[in-house]
Amino acid sequence: MPRPALASLALGALLLGSALGAGEDARVDNFALLDHRGRFHELYSESRAAAVVVFIQGNGCPIARNAVPALEKLRQEFESRGVTFWMLNANSQDDRESVAAEAKQYGFAIPVLIDETQLVAESLGVTRTAEAILIDPKTWRVVYRGPIDDRLSYETQRPARDHYLRDALAAHLDGRPVTVPTRDAAGCLILFEDRDREQHKRISYSEEIAPLLAARCGSCHRDGGVAPWAMTDYRTVRGWSPMMREMIRIRRMPPWHADPHFAHFANDISLSAGEKRTLVHWIEAGAPRGDGEDPLTRANTGPPPEWPLGPPDLIVEAPTQEIPATGVVAYRYETVTVPIEGDVWIRGVDLRPSNARAMHHGIAFLDYPSGRANPRTSGPSFTRGLFAGYVPGSDHYAFPDDSGYFLPEGSTIRFQLHYNTTGRPETDTPRLALYLTRQPVAHELKLGAAANFDFEIPPGAEEHEVTAEQRIDRDIVLYQLRPHMHYRGKRMRFVAHYPDGSVETLLSVPSYNFNWQRQYVLDPPKRIPAGTRIVV
Repeated sequence: MPRPALASLALGALLLGSALGAGEDARVDNFALLDHRGRFHELYSESRAAAVVVFIQGNGCPIARNAVPALEKLRQEFESRGVTFWMLNANSQDDRESVAAEAKQYGFAIPVLIDETQLVAESLGVTRTAEAILIDPKTWRVVYRGPIDDRLSYETQRPARDHYLRDALAAHLDGRPVTVPTRDAAGCLILFEDRDREQHKRISYSEEIAPLLAARCGSCHRDGGVAPWAMTDYRTVRGWSPMMREMIRIRRMPPWHADPHFAHFANDISLSAGEKRTLVHWIEAGAPRGDGEDPLTRANTGPPPEWPLGPPDLIVEAPTQEIPATGVVAYRYETVTVPIEGDVWIRGVDLRPSNARAMHHGIAFLDYPSGRANPRTSGPSFTRGLFAGYVPGSDHYAFPDDSGYFLPEGSTIRFQLHYNTTGRPETDTPRLALYLTRQPVAHELKLGAAANFDFEIPPGAEEHEVTAEQRIDRDIVLYQLRPHMHYRGKRMRFVAHYPDGSVETLLSVPSYNFNWQRQYVLDPPKRIPAGTRIVV
């Protein structure tokens, strides 16, 4: 058998306007951002906090820099009382590297959330840095906005006499109204790339929005697709537009969870910062129809192609599954013998449900017949023989050239099937498409895993880190990474520790979602030398 040379590691709705003042009726909409360290933060996840303080930071702004020590003192005083402190950077000229450098130079202990689209700062009505915004998680309304104190102004400093934010925090925590809920703050003006509301009304649905939706969302949001509704025309999209805005702001859609700060992936379906701005601004402008045809009426019509990789050489079908209308469905297992004569090589696979809305995931394991060595894997036993899978929104990944899995005659496929209920009885007949060749391939694909089952999460812990590692014992080419956890999984990072002592983050998933178990295909594939440790 050819030597293994390739490997795959498994493992809100505020419209733009003037600044949202304290005590106004409008709620602060939910949002999610990554901070300067790559950590994920979502506003509404702080619902158990006593208060949330958002301070507007900007690199190089002397007033903001001088205000941070006072903010840090407030954090030390009030964090134990349940107050969450964040800084927010919406400067178009700043990026994560420069913000991280600023944080290191000035000793920031408070996370700096990077608002690369400027959409969060826009919705909060931010115009300058050095402003503090105090939010009540019980109502998600602003109870104070303004400077931290009266110590700083333009080119002047003096001893602080009035401690506005501290007084507001004390009043709020004691259940008293804030005496002066809004004050003007001195700070550096922020340049917003696209804040012209009149221009937003002229964003073209026909030429900009519909093509973007077709390209980024159409593979799931189509008739017969996995998404709950299809983007078939303008009327449908407009009706769903408030929900689209919310999903974009909290980074839930499109369902792509890799931190763009690390690596590049061939199957990346995320929206760029500019695309997010265009789409959200169009929605906030009322989703105007404008002139021109509706491209969505002729895009994504009909069901998706049955086999995106082309007609298969062989289809292995699992027994039809009956799914109840409601309840929790236990994992199901089916075993089917592969109907082949003689040994072959698998050069491509595609596992498909017949009912995409019901299947949460499906996995196929390959078991060799008696007397033949089972497919080798490195790592824990649960990966033994694993070679194909399906999750909602999964990619159709073609194997690298001249590579594949060995399939001897008499082999069986073990299907692991997991379903969600939809509110009505459903059926599903999973099918596994195999693309075969009788010519031996040059490189055998292998699956490795770094896993850890020997741990306990302490009671009440919100952050409990677990590590696992896989040592690479020979030179390989790494093609894809597959983070996998279950409901309690929060985030995952793959870090390569090379034999020369250097360290590289291969993939970071700051907000893991069990419902979207994506694979991340490296572009280009990465050569990993023997002796490397992959720490997860």
